[in-house]
Amino acid sequence: YHMGDYFSHWVEFRNRLGYNIPKIFYVNWFRRDESGDFLWPGFGENSRVLKWICDRIGSNPTGKSVLTPIGHVPTIDALDVADLEIGKEKMYRLLHVDSSQWLEEVESIKKYYEQYQPKIPDTLWEELGDLEKRLRTDEGEAPTTNQKLINWVADVRRLCKPDKVHWCTGTDEEYDEMCDLLLKSGTFSRLNEKIRPNSFLARSDPRDVARVESCTFICSNNKDDAGPTNNWADPKEMREKMTKLFAGSMKGRTMYVIPFCMGPIGSPYSKFGVEISDSPYVVVNMKIMTRIGTRVLTAIGDHWFLPCLHSVGAPLEPGQKDVSWPCNPEQRYIVHFTDEPFEVMSYGSGYGGNALLGKKCYALRIASVMGRKQGWLAEHCLILGLTSPEGKKYYVCAGFPSACGKTNLAMLVPTIPGWSVRCVGDDIAWIHVADDGRMYAINPEAGFFGVAPGTSNVSNRSAMITMRKNTIFTNVALTPNGDVWWEGMTKETPAELIDWTGQRWTPGCGRKAAHPNSRYTTPASQCPVIDPDWDNPNGIPISAFIFGGRRNTLIPLVHEAFSWGHGVFMGSIISSELTAAAEGTLGQVRRDPFAMLPFCGYHMGDYFSHWVEFRNRLGYNIPKIFYVNWFRRDESGDFLWPGFGEN
Repeated sequence: YHMGDYFSHWVEFRNRLGYNIPKIFYVNWFRRDESGDFLWPGFGENSRVLKWICDRIGSNPTGKSVLTPIGHVPTIDALDVADLEIGKEKMYRLLHVDSSQWLEEVESIKKYYEQYQPKIPDTLWEELGDLEKRLRTDEGEAPTTNQKLINWVADVRRLCKPDKVHWCTGTDEEYDEMCDLLLKSGTFSRLNEKIRPNSFLARSDPRDVARVESCTFICSNNKDDAGPTNNWADPKEMREKMTKLFAGSMKGRTMYVIPFCMGPIGSPYSKFGVEISDSPYVVVNMKIMTRIGTRVLTAIGDHWFLPCLHSVGAPLEPGQKDVSWPCNPEQRYIVHFTDEPFEVMSYGSGYGGNALLGKKCYALRIASVMGRKQGWLAEHCLILGLTSPEGKKYYVCAGFPSACGKTNLAMLVPTIPGWSVRCVGDDIAWIHVADDGRMYAINPEAGFFGVAPGTSNVSNRSAMITMRKNTIFTNVALTPNGDVWWEGMTKETPAELIDWTGQRWTPGCGRKAAHPNSRYTTPASQCPVIDPDWDNPNGIPISAFIFGGRRNTLIPLVHEAFSWGHGVFMGSIISSELTAAAEGTLGQVRRDPFAMLPFCGYHMGDYFSHWVEFRNRLGYNIPKIFYVNWFRRDESGDFLWPGFGEN
């Protein structure tokens, strides 16, 4: 009989059923690769798909799935493929839902249904319309009612002209898809799964390896507000310049919309942001370093968020082959608009804090300005929990310039009996005064973006354990067995490596195997000494501040301030030798007040005043302030103090 009536009969059959209606699945054993070969072995192996179907039956299915516009699809690891030569990449291709191809399919289905009109049931037209809506949302339509966000994304899309828009969900499945994309583009190499599960190596363009302070600008309305330590630019002129640079900058690329939260979701001290970027490398690193995705978008609702716009500055013309690390080192700008409405723009660099705009740009430069206006502190500090043999716990914040042992201290393993150390955060602290008059700190980040060289089982065993899996390494060396290596990692240097530039390396070749500012990005939750309260939304109470730098002479191992004012004085005169994390000459000594010189978003004199006046917000239990120097040397140039766990 008429197929339209047949469809209606199926639709209406639901009315005859009770609660336990059968679930409906769709399979395709016949998907092929570019060579025309079947991706799935079929025949008896189809039982593996049927097993997943059985695991999905019932009201509490155990088969793992991810929600897509076309329905529930198995996660990449959901099917039992033991003894089959099917890796992650092939599973991704077997299960991938391409929204653009499906939108073409929708048009085909519309034409197909027309032949059965007027008897196609309304239910099927509604299902087809809903499918199209879901696909278009997946293709870039905004899954939010925040009108400011919707308008901003639309404006950026018109300006940057990407091929497509992707709203990041923050799921593990999305992370796997992004990593597969980076593998195909040559940005990532997968490390040995038996040694470093789910871990990758990235090599940047040799011209894009560190912060670029000379290209970092504070755009305050009043030049004096930026102070003598920042590069100031007129905000109106800079906006015009950046608008010209961003025009068409994402051609040939996908524009990723990354909603993120700095700090635990739900904390009164956390802040929201949305980064738009054309770099999947940024997406996967932001997934580790912050909380991202749909749950953040839900939490944002109609609230305020910081707009953060990033492009690698390398548009692609039709048919143009991409490079493994797109960037534009001749035109790099990292720009902060520090008067309301706050905004961050970054162009030309794909590396580290130049591109992960939640890190230094938001969490320090913009947040320091917000903190001054709102009465809190955003500091370049680790947060450490120390427990005595008697069970008394102290939380301390410690600020050091980059590569002065901050991460090593954050994950310190003490050598004195009875004491334990737990890590809350290794880099940034947001500090508020609570109703009880005490200072409470949160770590606004969710991962560690640490300097690799010098990290070892001796200097920081906890970090080495943390990065055993689920880690992204950038600009380190590759061993013949598919693992990573860097200077200082082991006592013995490997006989042969592939260095950070992709060249064959031997110990006598005269080059560094790993770049001095090579990095690892790894989840904080994997740290074996992570504090139980590391993501407490109410923060943790601070008992002391420790400041320090890397000096060969002059500064003693440790000294305590006489008072809060004296402690602020000590913080204001921190001096340290320049490191590879910043541009300049290695070994040069410079002042780095509060370890915030590259990161304070306003005049350093006003910053000192904010610290001095902060005393008025505190009760009687003000934190004491200390200054340490682990790096004093003797006449032979040897360190006087053993450091590391002895600290």
